[in-house]
Amino acid sequence: MIVVLNGYPGVGKLTVGRALIERIGGRLLDVHSVYNVAFALTEFKSPEFRVTVEKVEAIGHDLIRALPEDMPVVLTHVLTDDTSDWGQTEWDRLQELGRLRPPFCVVHLSCKLEENIKRIEDPGRNAMRKLRDEATARRNQDQARPLTSRGADHLLKLDTTGLTAADAADRIAEWLSVVSKRPEDDTNPDPKL
Repeated sequence: MIVVLNGYPGVGKLTVGRALIERIGGRLLDVHSVYNVAFALTEFKSPEFRVTVEKVEAIGHDLIRALPEDMPVVLTHVLTDDTSDWGQTEWDRLQELGRLRPPFCVVHLSCKLEENIKRIEDPGRNAMRKLRDEATARRNQDQARPLTSRGADHLLKLDTTGLTAADAADRIAEWLSVVSKRPEDDTNPDPKL
């Protein structure tokens, strides 16, 4: 099973991902684990940045392919339907992993603006080189670009406002236990199931 936690910065992807892995087992590959090598050693958005991200991502995906087939893998990302060519290429690679390790499950995480600002400004985000800019949260909420889920076997939309990471992980784990028994091409935006 491949589970992509897709959401804008500050909605809780990594925190929820860590809690989810405690519930379902498996492995977690956070987008910042991939991007931080490029952030540390290249200029952001330079050709070297993109090449570095692609190489590190390829290593991660090769390691995922080598894991036992029954081991769930949770990945975090932020990719929208109107993403760039580069973003589309990244999404295509995630879809390929989903085809190789079905079911391919996508969870759209969101939260209300006030909560998003509170989370994005948390000083703990510095350690992972994460954005800590209130303007980013406002821009993402104002633009409201839809997150992508193209090619997903299953989709869950979950607003994490007022939820602890444990609560969100419980809801996702419950949903995953149900969808792993359902036929493909089923989507359920209702986290209450």
